[in-house]
Amino acid sequence: MFVDSHCHLTFPELAEQLPQIRLAMQEARVDRALCICTTLEEFPQVHALAQAHDNFWCSVGVHPDNEGVTEPTLDDLLERAALPRVVAIGETGLDYYRLGERSIADMAWQRERFRIHIRASRQTGKPLVIHTRSASEDTLAILHVEGQGGALPPATGVFHCFTETLEVARAALDLGFYISFSGILTFKNAADLREVAAFVPLDRLLIETDSPYLAPVPYRGKTNNPSYVPLVAQQVASLRGLSVEAVAEATSQNFERLFTGVTS
Repeated sequence: MFVDSHCHLTFPELAEQLPQIRLAMQEARVDRALCICTTLEEFPQVHALAQAHDNFWCSVGVHPDNEGVTEPTLDDLLERAALPRVVAIGETGLDYYRLGERSIADMAWQRERFRIHIRASRQTGKPLVIHTRSASEDTLAILHVEGQGGALPPATGVFHCFTETLEVARAALDLGFYISFSGILTFKNAADLREVAAFVPLDRLLIETDSPYLAPVPYRGKTNNPSYVPLVAQQVASLRGLSVEAVAEATSQNFERLFTGVTS
């Protein structure tokens, strides 16, 4: 019924509890999940998880925040993207939130990493899973330049765990991207984000946990897991005057449409 379109089940907080989490997912009617890769070093574990369970799929990519890890080449991403049950490129994007003493100019390495992921996405036809934080202007600009033109189809994908403005949502939608909302949508101080969630067309909307982070109310502050994604769906349903079942059906169909070949 429900699909968690973004979770990190190989992270230590969740990996040791996988049997219990899978049982909780079953009880919550969460029948599928996309397990997200954040480093090339992590990819074998993420891929093994997707291969071991017929309701898990995975991505390949290097998160923009990760430094001191293997820098992905285009061939690295293309090789891994060709493996069974790899349905997306990412998590990728830009994050200027923790610049510290660095300037935006100093983050050129991050922008180049993002470009490599976009090229892999276009060559494979597999969607991008985009992370953007305090960097939406550059994220959109690079997508405009790298994600379009030439002989290859335009880049597609999803802006995951969306926390940006309505204007950024409009721009992402105009580029053909989906928008995914996490448990943040249930937070008391997220009124502006709820307005965005009410605006995004239902056929371009996904739900996720981003677990083990960002557990929705009433579990805020605790370790998140995919069995909590129905709480995000409930918030979306309330905002739009729909049944939870209608939101579950729409977001599941969107997941299948975006991640080609992923079926129930």
